[in-house]
Order: sequence, then C-alpha cells, then structure tokens
Amino acid sequence: MKAQSIPQVPSRRIGRSMLAVLAGIVVGILLSTAADFGLHAIGFAPSVKERWPNDLLVLATLYRSTFGTLGSYVIARLAPNRPMGHSLVAGALGLVLSSLGAAAAWSTTVGQHWYPVVLALTALPTAWIGAKLWLMHLHAQTVAAYRKDHL
Repeated sequence: MKAQSIPQVPSRRIGRSMLAVLAGIVVGILLSTAADFGLHAIGFAPSVKERWPNDLLVLATLYRSTFGTLGSYVIARLAPNRPMGHSLVAGALGLVLSSLGAAAAWSTTVGQHWYPVVLALTALPTAWIGAKLWLMHLHAQTVAAYRKDHL
C-alpha cells in the first residue's frame, strides 16, 4: 500500500501570509498613532500619556475603527489566498492584545474602562469589514471583466 503524501504549503506562501498580516497591522498602528499625535500637535487633544476626555475617546474609537478596517483591507489585498481568514487572524490578534491591555490597565485607570473594552470588541468586526470590502471589490472586478469579455 502506497502512502499518500500530504501536500506541503510552500514556505514562500507562508512568508507572504505573514507579511500581509504584518503590513496591515503596521498600517493600522501607524495611522492611529499619527492621528493621536496629530490631534495633540494641533492642540485638540492632550498628550498620549495624559487622560483623554470621553468625547475624544469616542473620536479615537471612530478613527481607530476606520484605520483597523483599512489595515484589514490591506491584509486581504496582500494575502496570497483566503483573504478573509488572514484578516480575521489579525482581528483575533487585536482582540487578544486589546483584552490583555484592558485587563492590565483596569486597576491603574480611574473610570473610562469602556474605551479598551470597546477597542477589544471592535477588533473582529473591523477585520471582517475590511476583508469584506476587498472581496466586494474583487467581485466587482471579476464581473466587469466577465461582462467585457462576454457581452
């Protein structure tokens, strides 16, 4: 009886997967950090080390969610296969890290516990939305190419 060999995933594809996830995460972090420092530079927000009022944390939640969605879009775009899976891996990583951050900061912060909790809760939905936007774009391109060739 001949043993069946299990196809191996080429290391190049694994490397591209890791780079896609890393690139999207870097996009999200850089844009979020730039927005934080930009708001401080124009005098709209206190420094990152100072306590932010709730209204600014709502704004930060909105732009971090937007940048997380954009980062997830980048991940899906660069992924060699299964773009949704790649984006959700990054979303799960964001959920875990945000949850750990919330737990670590819980006893050291006064009030405003909602903010790190919301960041953790939005990690997976923003990852899904970013990947879904890429898949919708890809589908539209496929339909347009099909119509061009067949109509």
